[in-house]
Amino acid sequence: MAPERPREQRSLFGEILDWMLAPLLLLWPMSVVLTWLVAQGIANKPFDRELGEMVRVLSKEISVQAAAGGTSAATFKLPAAASEILHTDEADDIYYQVLGLRGEYLSGDLTLPVPPEEDRAPPGEVRFRDDTLNNDSVRVAYMWVNVPDRVGASVPLVQVAETLGKRSRLATEIIKGVILPQFVILPLAVLLVWLALARGIAPLNELQQRIRNRDSSDLSPIDERQAPEEVSPLVRAINDLLARLDLSMRSQKHFLADAAHQLKTPLAGLRMQAELAQREIDAGHHDPQALKRSLQQIARSSQSAAHMVNQLLAMARAEDKEHAAHQKPVNLARLATETVRDFVPRALEHHIDLGLEVPEPAPHRPPQADAQGPAHTARQAQGPWVMGHALLLRELIRNLVDNALLYTPAGGTVTVRVVADPFGQVVVLQVEDSGPGIPAVEREQVFQPFYRALGTNVDGSGLGLAIVREIATQHSAEVTLEDANLRARPGTHDASRAPFGPGARFTLRFAAAQAITSDLSSESAAGSSPQTSRSPVPARA
Repeated sequence: MAPERPREQRSLFGEILDWMLAPLLLLWPMSVVLTWLVAQGIANKPFDRELGEMVRVLSKEISVQAAAGGTSAATFKLPAAASEILHTDEADDIYYQVLGLRGEYLSGDLTLPVPPEEDRAPPGEVRFRDDTLNNDSVRVAYMWVNVPDRVGASVPLVQVAETLGKRSRLATEIIKGVILPQFVILPLAVLLVWLALARGIAPLNELQQRIRNRDSSDLSPIDERQAPEEVSPLVRAINDLLARLDLSMRSQKHFLADAAHQLKTPLAGLRMQAELAQREIDAGHHDPQALKRSLQQIARSSQSAAHMVNQLLAMARAEDKEHAAHQKPVNLARLATETVRDFVPRALEHHIDLGLEVPEPAPHRPPQADAQGPAHTARQAQGPWVMGHALLLRELIRNLVDNALLYTPAGGTVTVRVVADPFGQVVVLQVEDSGPGIPAVEREQVFQPFYRALGTNVDGSGLGLAIVREIATQHSAEVTLEDANLRARPGTHDASRAPFGPGARFTLRFAAAQAITSDLSSESAAGSSPQTSRSPVPARA
């Protein structure tokens, strides 16, 4: 398939100019045609009046006399003056015809066509028509003569025809007088439209220059009063974008400043321990234990710096909306199991009971055993599903478990729980611990970057919960924080009898998603029990 060609950039100036000139150029030929028709009508009027007068003059020369047998006959005699009028026109040929009472020929041109019967007019009324005579187009004036005492009887007919030479020349002169000035006016109108349009969009060019001449750090709003009213919505949209960009840049600068400050501590410790070890060697002191302590401190400082960098990268991934937008169904129970399993060695090392509670599969049942159908049975067997990005959700669970292990004393309990809504609307993820808990006044602040609860001596980056909040926001999940009220499990209390606090319980509610069963060939088609149990994952001291 051939790649789609990029769309050409349109010119606003050219598009407006086209829409203004196209009607003008389209109407101009129509104006020429209408002018020609009007000129024809104007040219016909004076010559039609002249033809009408000739018809009336000739009709006065007709007389009706009684003949033998009681019949009447019409006679016509062309006066010399009238004959001169008919033959003195040098521009056109004039023809006439006189017919008697019964249509008999009396005088004139015998070949002049008689008007159709349907065009018959009352006697004494002059009418006009276009006709052809000797292959020439002619204008004909005709009238049935009004004869006294012959009401309703046949009456004489008088016709005068004239070729169209004078009329065509007059119409042509009128057209020239009207159209020729338009050849001058039309280009002038185009030029004026061009200048008016260029002047009209000049404020846009000024606005462009003001924006282009701004310093890259100047994100102040643009003055709407200096822009045309029609552009004000665009200016307001740009100002809104500048405000959001300014807020984002300030947040990034604040974040970078905090990150740099947080990185200084482990890097400074790393440098100090390295210099201390170097001075010990230079002084000739070869105490293995002192060198070992310095190396251990260097390892801890480097590990802390690496953890900070990883958290910063995780925060960047969480804030990348384009990266988080590619979501698909994720099995939250399976993801929690895989993530918690990675923390088992650490929990064993610190004597913390780490447990996982997820919906456990029920024994295999045929699909028809579920009253809601095979699809519902398969979905339940495959675990609670949410729409999300697996990598980000794994990072969310990892940070919650890491935070719980950091603040839970030896002998304490950390539980990760995934609960599926029996109605298939919500999937709940909980991480609770038996640590010192978080005071109510600080529960909103702990989700801010680099904030750590007061009164704790735990080393951390202060980014874990901020990452959790950002990922939850990307997945439209609701996050709540409350006391867990847990105590040490029997047999896990540390000999140092470390105090246990009210603990903390983080609860996230995700919208449930419909799993695609065709992508889950490894899953069983059995139903799922709504009951949960503590998984074999827990590490017990």
